[in-house]
Amino acid sequence: METQEPQQDRKEPFDMRIVQYFVRIMRTVFLGFFWMIINVFLGLYLGFAVPEESTTGRMIFFYSWFVLSLAGYLFIVIRMWRKNGNVQDNYK
Repeated sequence: METQEPQQDRKEPFDMRIVQYFVRIMRTVFLGFFWMIINVFLGLYLGFAVPEESTTGRMIFFYSWFVLSLAGYLFIVIRMWRKNGNVQDNYK
């Protein structure tokens, strides 16, 4: 009878670039939802964006905040996606 060695599954080493890509996706989604929650709270719940419930000054404040915060969000996301940091692979 032949002796058989237990067959082991050979797994490929985990690529850390995939993890970094997934982290970027999750940060983008989280920041987007957080930005939307803040703006929905200010605009709809507090009534800053509703013309029937708000004054002119409050609407100017809200829409100024909306545009500036959107520009900031886009700046952060673009900067995050352009960054090509050095990723240490575990198998090299």
